[in-house]
Amino acid sequence: MEKNTQQPEGDTKSSEGIPAPEGAVNLIDTDYVIGQDNITASPLGIDVDLHGKVFLFSSIVILLFVILTLALQDQMEPIFNSMFSFLTTNLGWFFLLGANVFALLALVLIFTPLGRVRIGGADAKPDFGYAGWFSMLFAAGMGIGLMFYGVSEPLGHYGTAMGGISMGEDGIRTDWAPLGAAAGDQAGAIDLSMAATIFHWGFHPWGAYAIVGLSLAIFAFNKGLPLTMRSIFYPILGERIWGWPGHCIDILAVFATLFGLTTSLGIGATQAAGGLEYLFGIPAGETTLVFLIMGITLVALGSIMLGVDKGVQRLSQLNMVLAALLLLFVIIVGPTLMIATGIVDSLVGYVTHLPALSMPFGREDANFSQGWTAFYWAWWIAWSPFVGMFIARVSRGRTVREFLISVLLVPTIASVVWMTAFGTTAIDQVVNKGVTAVQDATLELQLFVMLEQLPLTAITSFVGITLVIVFFITSSDSGSLVIDSITAGGKVDAPKPQRIFWALIEGALAIALLLGGGLAALQTAALTTGLPFTLVLLVGCYGIVKGLMSEPRAK
Repeated sequence: MEKNTQQPEGDTKSSEGIPAPEGAVNLIDTDYVIGQDNITASPLGIDVDLHGKVFLFSSIVILLFVILTLALQDQMEPIFNSMFSFLTTNLGWFFLLGANVFALLALVLIFTPLGRVRIGGADAKPDFGYAGWFSMLFAAGMGIGLMFYGVSEPLGHYGTAMGGISMGEDGIRTDWAPLGAAAGDQAGAIDLSMAATIFHWGFHPWGAYAIVGLSLAIFAFNKGLPLTMRSIFYPILGERIWGWPGHCIDILAVFATLFGLTTSLGIGATQAAGGLEYLFGIPAGETTLVFLIMGITLVALGSIMLGVDKGVQRLSQLNMVLAALLLLFVIIVGPTLMIATGIVDSLVGYVTHLPALSMPFGREDANFSQGWTAFYWAWWIAWSPFVGMFIARVSRGRTVREFLISVLLVPTIASVVWMTAFGTTAIDQVVNKGVTAVQDATLELQLFVMLEQLPLTAITSFVGITLVIVFFITSSDSGSLVIDSITAGGKVDAPKPQRIFWALIEGALAIALLLGGGLAALQTAALTTGLPFTLVLLVGCYGIVKGLMSEPRAK
């Protein structure tokens, strides 16, 4: 049951931890008070404020997983490999279909009258300026991935596309080229490789982020419900969201966030270790990875203590400046004209190939669609509670239309420019300069090998390592903030020791997965948690539409 109410000053309905709406909203009329099921105590002088069932179940399962994975490293690796193969082979279509739904819904909402709804009430003002807001959106959503795959993915797709189609004895394609490849066609291979890359880093992943973020923002800041995933399901479950149906949704969100985040942290640590070995000769073995993750986690704890305004926002802005400088450097000293024309050509190629790339069924390029796209969509969806909740927290005061356009377009355009600049530079080195070292290098080293062919190698490579580390810190900080909110019953002002606990868990989980199976374990973790959460989000799409339809709209 909802009730339309104007929220005058001094007469607000506010739940602890959630700012009161400003102006006209349609609050949900429920007797539930945020945090009423929480356990509050101060053991050993440490304040805690936890939702007992969600926190205990989530933390116990994760801790057991970490212990078992570390204790049974040799046995876990084949298990992770088998699970990855099964999920991508049999359920790849489901991830592609889900991502299409999220992207289309986000696009449709921009052009409907629902876009006039303001997050936080009709009179709400934005908590952050555009510069700070955009930098946090970008850093939280795709930071580490752009560093790791910025060179390797366009270059990898180019190589497989040039190689053409190869068939096995059973008549099934064995190559990893997207769509129908472009055997021997240099221009066609470049076009296809950039289209496939932009497809993976553009509109579709941010569509998932946008839907989750918008849903959480509306139900928390306009409806007065906790800032947790269960709130999105109030139009479907009603008061049952306060019971075990809601607990299960939040627990799934914790698992998805943790494993999706850990995938990125593990990939980032692998690249940072590879860069340190490449530049300074520090062996990039398991010991280095463990100490690197531990060290960066400790730095993240310092950021946590500073809070969102002083910690996450400042680090995100630092990252934006460093990333922009590195990007400009590559554009200026790299094949500038080829990059400039490539941005337009890449967008045209992306739009041209989009229907075929997003098709869930009847795909001939099974290795590409299952091994690349299905993994990416599961990874983004597993990240969506984390990124969605974080951007919801920093987007109060924006209209739905402003929110969706910004969340969909700004990071997508930034990703297109980044991938085109770095990918085109690497391809140019291989095609026009005959430098095959970048193509032959391992994934985590390809960025540094590409930078080695440009001036000021030591400086730019150091900036690259710094970006990976700072992205690691901001992701860990933001992730612990989000998980803490979920396990604190939706409170956004829970005690900091709880965020410290989750930051430590994230580091421990990243170490466990890297030691227990490496990259395959990280990918499997994202797929496994992304699968049930895709179903959860598909059902939640109805909830956000229902919630927006009841909200007052600006004229």
